[in-house]
Amino acid sequence: MKTLWSPWHGCHKCSPGCANCYVYYLDKIRDKDASIVNRSKTNFNLPLKKNRKGDYKIPSGTEVATCFTSDFFLEEADSWRYEAWEIIKKRRDVNFLICTKRIERFDVSLPKDWHEGYSNVIIAVTAENQKMADIRVPILLNIKAKRKMILVAPILEYVDLKPYLKTGEIEQVSVGGESYQNARVCDFSWIKKIYLDCKLYNVKFDFHQTGSSFLKDGKLYKIKHHEEYQQAKKGMQVLAQLK
Repeated sequence: MKTLWSPWHGCHKCSPGCANCYVYYLDKIRDKDASIVNRSKTNFNLPLKKNRKGDYKIPSGTEVATCFTSDFFLEEADSWRYEAWEIIKKRRDVNFLICTKRIERFDVSLPKDWHEGYSNVIIAVTAENQKMADIRVPILLNIKAKRKMILVAPILEYVDLKPYLKTGEIEQVSVGGESYQNARVCDFSWIKKIYLDCKLYNVKFDFHQTGSSFLKDGKLYKIKHHEEYQQAKKGMQVLAQLK
């Protein structure tokens, strides 16, 4: 089971992958400014909320995608992050996926008992192209964290991750295309190459969405947002047959 937790909302564009940010797109529709960072008034403590029976609303074993409408390591959130870490510590029974474009700020507001990391926290970096991978992944490899992941999204080109996968420190690679208007092309040939790279080093691989503009076998498909996940699952079935 998976769910989202956004203790704060809003972000600042900082790399090529941000050009068509889905948060900016959706906030514009709602007449909101996505560049303004605000702490959530209703969901900051979502992982601790309980139902009428006294059970956590987020069940044990859930994967909680954290701050996917912002960045966990934004400067504006420095004073809030201590509280967020406390919430994460209290829910050791769920896994928190924290994905960032600001891995260089990882140590800011880090809890004193972090040590080698919490076993229920996965720290991931985005690597939408080779340049960003070569900047962010080496930093990821050098931080203290028990679980590390690479998110190639929105994928803008084939990204050679082999030098990083062979370290044995990367738990998983997840790849996905860009959504909504002006989505840049997600080429299935890039996905296949990264899949085979992961298979070579026995790293878990996930193709989580095709994006809205999907190129496969020379044909360009325009895919509706609600179908991107299902089409990617079909792609995973194709990949599973590759050697």
